Amino acid sequence: MSIYLETSVVGAYLDNDEPFRRDLTIRWWEHELCRYNAFVSLLVERELDRLTEPHRSSYLKLIKDLPSLDIQDEAAILAEGYIGRGIFHRKYISNALHIALASLHKIDFFVTWDFGHIANVHRQARIKLFNTAAGFFVPEIVTPEFLVS
Repeated sequence: MSIYLETSVVGAYLDNDEPFRRDLTIRWWEHELCRYNAFVSLLVERELDRLTEPHRSSYLKLIKDLPSLDIQDEAAILAEGYIGRGIFHRKYISNALHIALASLHKIDFFVTWDFGHIANVHRQARIKLFNTAAGFFVPEIVTPEFLVS
């Protein structure tokens, strides 16, 4: 099974402000991630690259061996569809692009810690409705704790 790691999951690995989430993410990363075909994207890399040291290098090192999905025109068009339908506000175009990439590449699970803008039932329902109507794959949006065997 395949998973797409959104930036918040990588960020949680070193997040000392949220020790419970950090510890859960570390355990999951070290014991469960290997069970999946994990992907990030060029967008994740760019978001991490904007961070300051000392964390930037550590975050980029975490994902250096994971395959990275390129951002194609079709992903940008799908993301614009999400914005046009009010699923995402234009201010959060990167979230729309993350979902679009996972959808286009038929990734089974979209893994995030972003409850406010991605992992909530209302937005998930709207994404599912839109993708289904438009003929796109619908990844299941989960937090790392849902992928523990």
